[in-house]
Amino acid sequence: MSELSHVDREGRARMVDVSAKSDTTRIAVAAGELRTTAEVVALVRADDMPKADVLSTARIAGIAGAKKTSELIPLCHQLALSSVKVEFGFTEDTITIEASAKTKGPTGVEMEALTAVAVAGLTLHDMVKAVDPAATLNGVRLLTKKGGKHGHWERPAEQEPVDIPTLADEPPEPTAEDNVPEPISDADERTAVVLVASTGAAVGTRVDTTGPVLADWLGRLGFSVRGPLIYADAEIDIGLADALRFEPSLVISTGGTGASPTDATPEATLAVLDRELPGVAEAIRQRGTAKFPLAALSRGVAGLAGRSVVVNLPGSPGGVKDGMAVLEPLLDHLLAQVAGGGNHGNK
Repeated sequence: MSELSHVDREGRARMVDVSAKSDTTRIAVAAGELRTTAEVVALVRADDMPKADVLSTARIAGIAGAKKTSELIPLCHQLALSSVKVEFGFTEDTITIEASAKTKGPTGVEMEALTAVAVAGLTLHDMVKAVDPAATLNGVRLLTKKGGKHGHWERPAEQEPVDIPTLADEPPEPTAEDNVPEPISDADERTAVVLVASTGAAVGTRVDTTGPVLADWLGRLGFSVRGPLIYADAEIDIGLADALRFEPSLVISTGGTGASPTDATPEATLAVLDRELPGVAEAIRQRGTAKFPLAALSRGVAGLAGRSVVVNLPGSPGGVKDGMAVLEPLLDHLLAQVAGGGNHGNK
């Protein structure tokens, strides 16, 4: 597009007429981050801030912000949103924010997803400012959108935001090394995504108790964690594509591994795997079966999607604990092998 859609031929702002466009399913995903201190990240993860329940408050604020986008952005259309999700992740000094918005209509939901991220981020700032008034909301940007005439769009990797210095920063003297980019090694940062398959949790009729346990465990193991991402059973293939979008070191799913007609996680996972790791899945089943015979009914699989390790766990707290117990002693060696290093047990 070579011209601005919201400006008419005389240069005046206008609201685009979308009455001639057909209704299609449209989805947009946006992201941002609150850069703060390691102390604040630890407090938020422990739910120990002076203003408690930080993430739940920010999530509700982000959803409410998406629903009010047309009131906040003057040229946006009013949309009947069918779904808004706001999820958080953590690094050492950052709370990451990701929001998805979905509708069926004649125009896209990019602004709704972006507004959800911005409002959730500002709410996080309000909640943590007593401990860190210098917290900064950065990198609010659109990641993907699909639907409508232009189909699928994904943000190019080179357009991902970088840290931008403020006027208060005192830049160091430039050196020759400043022009040489630092190589990024798999050993520098291990990334993980927690994916939850639960129709009830996706529509808000039940509270997921497995995803947060996995995210907390992975954080303690030194992973930078995205999620939990919660998807209905029927949309778990979309959830897996979302989880693998940034090629994380590890994706752990929970739920959807049983024999119910709606349990589709193993099939969706097999569709994205390049190689299976059958011993990992079997070890998880065996550990569960030793205590609970019905654990043998889990159809969870494990394997490699590119350089990402993907593991299915059952949707029960006990099944998740069994999976964590099996995976913890394996992960370092497994990820080192996938990255091209590590020994193979030779003596």
